[in-house]
Amino acid sequence: MTTKQILRKQLLAQRRAVPRGERARAARSVAQSIAHTPWLAPGKRIGLYASMPQELGTQPLIELALQRGCQVYLPRITSMRMRRMRFVRLNAHAQQHDFGMLEPEGHDTIGARFLDTIFCAGVGFDRRGARLGHGAGFYDRALAFRNLRSHWQGPRLVGVAYSFQVVDHIPVIPTDVFMDLIVTDRGIDELLAHEDRAIDIRSR
Repeated sequence: MTTKQILRKQLLAQRRAVPRGERARAARSVAQSIAHTPWLAPGKRIGLYASMPQELGTQPLIELALQRGCQVYLPRITSMRMRRMRFVRLNAHAQQHDFGMLEPEGHDTIGARFLDTIFCAGVGFDRRGARLGHGAGFYDRALAFRNLRSHWQGPRLVGVAYSFQVVDHIPVIPTDVFMDLIVTDRGIDELLAHEDRAIDIRSR
């Protein structure tokens, strides 16, 4: 097994062990931290995800974004073979994908580059902003345009996780996309919160 595979296995086991009550408390804590930022201003286009049972819950955050007058978009897989996804405007119609997450139906879609902030799921993160996913590569492909820029131009990428999911180091490859910030049940990690992308975030 590679280092990524071992780390993924360990973190998924820890995530499964989180009690239901703690999951709910952590989800509320994350939403409360984000409530104090300017990210959810009225009219902002927000990328979110419908959390699966073992992930840190996003329902409080989705509700907060809607209350603030944001346009909320959730990812929908458009090609399993090509590992492609787009973001679809949240609506009352959703279906469960084979991977287990809920996907909204409809044609009101948007490319990731046109969102203002994207809250990203992940198995693990490190303090450089490196993200460890489930290994399918959907987010890295959807956000690949970020690696073609020398300066940050958005959207803001925010990793959402339990605090134990932030580890010292995650191995990366050139196609991996880095987060700008990480929000956990302990608050917002400001180490990566540089609005000026004159520096290479990978060196931090």
